[in-house]
Amino acid sequence: MYTYKDVKLYLVQGDITTMAVDAIVNAANNTLLGGGGVDGAIHRAGGPTILEQCKKIGGCPTGEARITTAGNMPSKYVIHAVGPVYKGGNKNEDKLLYSAYYNSLKLAKEYNLKTIAFPAISTGAYGYPKDEACHIAIKAVMDFIDKEGGIEEVYFVLFGQDNYTLYEEKLNSKLNK
Repeated sequence: MYTYKDVKLYLVQGDITTMAVDAIVNAANNTLLGGGGVDGAIHRAGGPTILEQCKKIGGCPTGEARITTAGNMPSKYVIHAVGPVYKGGNKNEDKLLYSAYYNSLKLAKEYNLKTIAFPAISTGAYGYPKDEACHIAIKAVMDFIDKEGGIEEVYFVLFGQDNYTLYEEKLNSKLNK
């Protein structure tokens, strides 16, 4: 566990669908109708309720976020955040990825949620370089804590030891300056 301005930051290597937090974040696509990776796992674990609610929402632009209940999962809500497909880094991908994290936190605050779990958005099929994506994720969370507050615990739920180690190194670097 790490602490940044009284907010607890956790690194977890595992399955985000099992997290008992106020909200888990889904690395969603623009349709919000499910897909592969984290998105598919959340839709499968949550059951048909999530898909029904996503159909009513009608999609989500890249860099933004929408919220549904969590269906059969232990969390209360799913925040569907749409990160960018990486196309070389010259198409505002960094700003869009930052916005996906920041807007997820804004939505959590709007719903008075105190605990949130993030996957590594855009680093799977969307091809975002993991090192850069990790830096953006941590920066967005810290900036939100600095400017907005209201969140008590943030979890980075990571698939695989390599992602866990990357986040561990970045957090240690940022917090021990």
